[in-house]
Amino acid sequence: MDVSSMSIALAGLEQADTQLDAAASQIAQSGAATDSGGNPDVVDLSAEMVALTTAQNQFNATLETLNVADQVQQNLLDVMA
Repeated sequence: MDVSSMSIALAGLEQADTQLDAAASQIAQSGAATDSGGNPDVVDLSAEMVALTTAQNQFNATLETLNVADQVQQNLLDVMA
């Protein structure tokens, strides 16, 4: 695996992590009272769960891509040796 494909894979992992953090933060803030005691913003929990699942799937797919690329690189080294 060359450096550019590694950086693309790492960027995918970072994007999934950012999406996961944002969705988790929205879920954690749901139902929290504001400082003034007013009604909190409404959070669509189903949309946030979809975002969490999407982030998890993206993370898993990127990791699998890295694993396959590692296996291909290892097979190439074995053939050349």
